[in-house]
Amino acid sequence: MLSFLIENMGLLCSRNRHLNQADTEENAQAAEIERRIELETKAEKHIQKLLLLGAGESGKSTIFKQARHCIKLLFQTGFDEAELNGYTSVIHANVYQTIKFLYRCVSNVDGQLLHDGSKELAQSEKDSSKYVLSSENKEIGEKLSEIGGKLEYPRLTKDLAQEIETLWKDPAIQETYNRGNELQVPDCAHYFMENLERLSDSNYLPTKEDVLYARVRTTGVVEIQFSPVGENKKSGEVYRLFDVGGQRNERRKWIHLFEGVTAVIFCAAISEYDQTLFEDENKNRMMETKELFEWVLKQPCFEKTSFMLFLNKFDIFEKKVLNVPLNTCEWFKDYQPVSTGKQEIEHAYEFVKKKFEELYFQSTAPDRVDRVFKIYRTTALDQKLVKKTFKLVDETLRRRNLFEAGLL
Repeated sequence: MLSFLIENMGLLCSRNRHLNQADTEENAQAAEIERRIELETKAEKHIQKLLLLGAGESGKSTIFKQARHCIKLLFQTGFDEAELNGYTSVIHANVYQTIKFLYRCVSNVDGQLLHDGSKELAQSEKDSSKYVLSSENKEIGEKLSEIGGKLEYPRLTKDLAQEIETLWKDPAIQETYNRGNELQVPDCAHYFMENLERLSDSNYLPTKEDVLYARVRTTGVVEIQFSPVGENKKSGEVYRLFDVGGQRNERRKWIHLFEGVTAVIFCAAISEYDQTLFEDENKNRMMETKELFEWVLKQPCFEKTSFMLFLNKFDIFEKKVLNVPLNTCEWFKDYQPVSTGKQEIEHAYEFVKKKFEELYFQSTAPDRVDRVFKIYRTTALDQKLVKKTFKLVDETLRRRNLFEAGLL
C-alpha cells in the first residue's frame, strides 16, 4: 500500500513538473507574440503609405517610374542595366504601335475607310488631299501595319527604322499627327520617331529618358518601398508608394488599398482638356478627371488623409493652351483669355488650379477641411522638377506628423 502511494505521488510530481514546464513555454510564446506585435505596431507608425491615383493617361505611371529611378525620394539607386535592357522590347513595341496607329488613321484598312480623306479629319475635298499617302508609302505602311498587328514584335533594325522614318515624314502622317488631340495618339510618338536611328542600333540600351517615355498600361497594383537618406534617415520613416491602373476597368482594384493611407497623390493631366478617353470617345478626359477627383475626395476612409494634387503635363499644356481654347472643355467654359504668350499661359494655369481648389473645398466635409491639401505643378518627364516636388511632399508629411505629435 505504501509503495502504491509513493509511486502515485511520484507520478503526480512528474505531471506537475510537465505542467509547469508547459505553462512556462506557453507564457514565453505569449510574451514573444506580444513583443512582436509591439515591434510591428512601432514599425507601422513609421510607414507612410502613399497612393498614386488618377485617370488613364494622366501621367501617374511616369511619375511612378521617376520615383523608381531618381526619386526613391532621392534615396537609393535608379534603374540598373538589366532593368534598362528589359525596356528594349517595350520601346520597340511602342514604335511599331505608334506608326501602325498613324497609318491606320489615313488609310483604308480591312476594307473599312478610316481617315483617308475621311469625314472625321477632312472638312472639304480640298482638305481631303492632305490625308492621302503617296503610293510608295502606302506599301511601306501596309508592311509596318502587319508587323504592328502581331502579338510579338521583331527587334527594331536599321532597315525597318528607315522605313518607319520615311512613313513618319509623309505629309499625310504629319497632318494626322498634328491633330493628335482629336485622336488617341500617345504622348511618346514624337520622341520615339525622332530617335529611330539610336533606337535601332544593334547595341541599343535604353536611357532613363527612353524608359520614362515608354508606354505600358498599368494593370493591377505596383509598389515600391523606400527610405530617406542623409539627415532624414534617422527618423526611421519608410515610404510605400502604390501605383494602380487608371482606366475605368482597373478602378475596382483601388478600394482594397484605401485603408491606412497617409497621403493620396492624385495626378491630373491638365493638357487633356480637349481630348476624349481611350475607353470612351464620348467622354472628355478633363471632365472624367474632375468626377474621379470628386469621388476620391468623398471616400470615408480618407477623412484624415493628406491630398497632394499633381497638375501634370504642364509642358504640353503651355504649348497647347495658346492654340486650343481652354473653354473647349465644359468645366472651363467660363474662362476668358486676357493676354498672350507666357502671361496667358500663367493665367490659364491659375484658372485651372483655382477650379481644382474650388472642387476640393466643395467636396470636403467641414470637419475635414483641416487635412493637408497641396497642389504642385508637374511635368512627369522632368526629373529635376519631380525630384523637387517629392522633396516638398516629404517635408509636408513630416510637418504633419510633428503637428499631430504636438511638436509644432
